[in-house]
Amino acid sequence: MFRRMTTVLAAGAVAAAMAVPAQAEEWIMASGYADANFHTKNIRAFIDDVDKGTGGKLKITLNSNDTLIKLDAIKRALQAGQIPIGEVRLGVYGNEDPMYILAGLPFIAPNYSTSWLLKDVQKPYFDQLFEKNGMKILYYTPWPGQGFYTQFPVNETGDFKGKKLRIYSTATQKMGEMLGFNATILPFAEIPQAFSTGLIEALFTSPQTGIDIQAWDNTSHFTYAGAIYSKNCVVVNLKAWNRLDADVQDAVLQAAERAEMRGWEMSAATTKAQIKTLVDNGMTAANAPAAVIEDMQAIGKAMVEDWRTQASPEAVAVLDRYLALVE
Repeated sequence: MFRRMTTVLAAGAVAAAMAVPAQAEEWIMASGYADANFHTKNIRAFIDDVDKGTGGKLKITLNSNDTLIKLDAIKRALQAGQIPIGEVRLGVYGNEDPMYILAGLPFIAPNYSTSWLLKDVQKPYFDQLFEKNGMKILYYTPWPGQGFYTQFPVNETGDFKGKKLRIYSTATQKMGEMLGFNATILPFAEIPQAFSTGLIEALFTSPQTGIDIQAWDNTSHFTYAGAIYSKNCVVVNLKAWNRLDADVQDAVLQAAERAEMRGWEMSAATTKAQIKTLVDNGMTAANAPAAVIEDMQAIGKAMVEDWRTQASPEAVAVLDRYLALVE
């Protein structure tokens, strides 16, 4: 009788142990934008999707708005293994490889369909580049088209001469200089202080960023040009990724595929509503005059040719493959 009871109790203990789910893998994530930003909203939806898709086996805690790591330092933190997952802004790393700024050349991909195509053509190159540095890109999300935030109406590029412009990448810095601005690269978080100290007096950025930093406090006109659809991406550290079970990896990749499509849809849906928000806060909004667009297109062509001289043959092959599909 005693032996029988021992056997039953032991079997019950094993069954109970098997019923308890394995301890969840817990990741912390760094991102650079406020919770109201559509990038952050999309990341939170991705995190929820991962939780559901993995049955709770992977829990991701998001630290948004530069609260854990500054946006432009996240890539380095991922590469060093300091965090397992984070949001990366591709356009700020042009000094590492010209491929990072290709999508930031004016009018290289002037709408969402061409931007999606460019993303797909670039993907194998970025996959190899990030894997070499111990990382993996899960998905890409584009910023909406860009525009000029100024204290004056824009009628021609001559209006820009000598004005101090904040931009966000080496590509937009060069474009700004060619338009006549004194262009300075500054992190997103430093924009309000730069206005208050007189370091900048204008911006070239998306409607979303204008709302995030309340551009109406320092500028009165928004002139929409489209021109550039630069991209952010969500990236994982490869060592952390490889520690996940195969079924968890599959669920994350499925969530990432949905997040990519959702992010592009959110980006496309935001522009009209966000320009209205700028107007509702007292700004005057207008499309860039044809003369400004023509000058920017000419600058974009010159920048593409300059890009070719700096890029590797492999990178140039990516550009040529893309152009063959759109021309």
